This record gives sequence, C-alpha cells and structure tokens, in this order.
Amino acid sequence: MSISKDKVVQLNYTLKDEQGAVIESNEGQDAIAYLHGHNNMMPGVEKALEGKDTGDKFTVTLPAIETYGERIANAEQRVSVKHLMGAKVWKPGMIAVVNTEQGQRQVTVLKVGKFMVTVDTNHPLAGRELTFDLEVKDVRDATAEEVAHGHAHGDGGHHH
Repeated sequence: MSISKDKVVQLNYTLKDEQGAVIESNEGQDAIAYLHGHNNMMPGVEKALEGKDTGDKFTVTLPAIETYGERIANAEQRVSVKHLMGAKVWKPGMIAVVNTEQGQRQVTVLKVGKFMVTVDTNHPLAGRELTFDLEVKDVRDATAEEVAHGHAHGDGGHHH
C-alpha cells in the first residue's frame, strides 16, 4: 500500500545537518506515526514520502523553506521567565519550549534578566538545509475518526 492522503504512516527517521552530523533520530526506537495529507509533517518530508511503500528506505535533502522555514530577521520577543520550559536556570544559547496559540514551539534564549528573557522565536533549525534518512515501517488506511481529528491515533500517534 503506497502513501497517499488519508493514510497513516509509521516511520523511523534520522535528521542530519549540513555536515552530516546527526541532530536527532528515532532509529532503533518506536516508529512515529502521522496522518498523511493533513499538514502533520514538514511539507518537504511529506512530499518525499508520497507514493512510497512499507519497507522503503531513502534519503532526502531539503531546503529550509520545506522544513522549519527560513529565518525571520529580528524575530525577538520578551517573555516572562516563568513561561519557559526545559530548565531551571537559563543562559543565552539554550533552547527553551514555550506554549503559544499554535501549540508548543522551540525558541532560543538570547538575553536573561531577573524576570524577563529575550528569545529568538525562529525554530533553532530554521534557515538550514537538512537531510533526512527515512524508513517507512508501515502504511495503513486511516480510520474515519483519525481523518475527522486530523491526526494519527495509536502506536506512535496522538493519544487523547
């Protein structure tokens, strides 16, 4: 069964930077699952997976615009220290997680004050060409509920 809209895809991935260094990977762990065709995956990765089948392994290098986006200049914001998640003590250069109206997002700490922190709201990997090693573990039809909710349920997917 090949990957197309309304299929639930389970996959393993390794994400590498421009020098080939591994940034993150779920190789040897449980596959992640997503609902294809519902904006749950980076556009470039989703496009690369279209039409692939269970067992396919391949590598794709994508421009920033198809992954985490281009860097936006002056995307600085001052936020209360209490809104940062991920550490107790913050230093410039650290990656923090904040809750936004669009869900959680990663930001980079630029300056730390007593109560306020200046963060760069660009994703830490924005503006970079990234390489993905992808392995399709499973492809199945989505349930009506998954299509209605707009995301995969079950192993590697969304749990309510």
